[in-house]
Amino acid sequence: MAPHIVELRKIDLIPRSLASLCSCRSGSNFRHGPTLPTLTTVPNLHKFRFKLQANNNGARGVFTIHRGVLAKHGRRVISAVARAEQPEQIDDEEISNEEVKRGTQLPLEGSLDSEHQHKTGQLKKRIIFGLGIGLSVGGVVLAGGWVFTVALAAAIFVGSREYFELVRSRGIASGMTPPPRYVSRACSVICSLMPILTLYFGNVDVSVTSAAFFVAMALLLQRGNPRFAQLSSTMFGLFYCGYLPCFWVKLRCGLAVPALNTRLAASWPLLLGGQTMWTVGLVATLISISSIIAADTFAFIVGKAFGRTPLTTVSPKKTWEGVLAGLGGCIAISVLLAKILCWPTSVLSATAFGFLNFFGSLFGDLTESMIKRDAGVKDSGSLIPGHGGILDRVDSYIFTGALAYSFVKTFLPLYGV
Repeated sequence: MAPHIVELRKIDLIPRSLASLCSCRSGSNFRHGPTLPTLTTVPNLHKFRFKLQANNNGARGVFTIHRGVLAKHGRRVISAVARAEQPEQIDDEEISNEEVKRGTQLPLEGSLDSEHQHKTGQLKKRIIFGLGIGLSVGGVVLAGGWVFTVALAAAIFVGSREYFELVRSRGIASGMTPPPRYVSRACSVICSLMPILTLYFGNVDVSVTSAAFFVAMALLLQRGNPRFAQLSSTMFGLFYCGYLPCFWVKLRCGLAVPALNTRLAASWPLLLGGQTMWTVGLVATLISISSIIAADTFAFIVGKAFGRTPLTTVSPKKTWEGVLAGLGGCIAISVLLAKILCWPTSVLSATAFGFLNFFGSLFGDLTESMIKRDAGVKDSGSLIPGHGGILDRVDSYIFTGALAYSFVKTFLPLYGV
């Protein structure tokens, strides 16, 4: 029969307590360590099988008692322990606390080290993948044309899938009715086709209007009870994931006027397109993307080190200190690249372009943060290690393309470059 294990902290308490209960016969099988005091006889002790183990300072004891005997005499043993002297209990508690401290100190230090290693690994992974994405995007922007458009279409498809998964998440779906899956999948395909149609036809208005009409009909004619929440979330998805990113195609590929003042174009290899490749659209796209990257970088570094004043409850980690640093970095990079690329020629225009890019990136980031907050998730996906999903990386660019295109197309011709 398996014995019960009773752990007691005083090897000198139990013998005295048991001795105070009654007297014992000499035929016991009680075994003790060298520091154990002598016991008087306890009646029926031959029915007990005690095994006492003590450490060096005699602070612990383990008694092994058969199950049946424990059920019959356990109350007497517990009562004896309860009548221990108070000073001995205090000393034993102090010893116990020291043992707990010694036992938890190393695991606590180990957990802190592992957490630090995890954060360091995440930061390294974020930097490595960030550099890889930056180089890839730079090559795609320089290539332009169908390479740029197809790459943008692929990113739009993945981003739109992430958006509709956020809409279907528990946090949002608990307060509204999400669109059916076949509608959200069809919308993702339509959104990915919009930049291709924009490059082919030169505008996106007709394709967006036609897509909105067919999607609305599919929702209204579905089985069951159509809801307005389905229509509103789907239409916003077409606008947010499809229509707005198409302005990057119009900016990069639609503004094909050569940037004649750009000195870099004169020395550009003919094999890579020559001087004619450097158009206003390419220069404006490079300045806009570079200034957004600078804004995110400056805002992250300064906000992490000196951020104290929260910007908004939509994104609690954003601070006014980080926002001001991001604005300064965005304008500085815009003016610097304008000087290098000789476009725009006016410092005032370059500064205004930097302002526009920054506020477009800021409100694009806040919009995606609002969606994720309602969805109850930290990241829109896990496609990019250390960065999250596609939407987490391109949220700053969604509104900026339309603002940058409007600035170059409308504002600069009116007031001069």
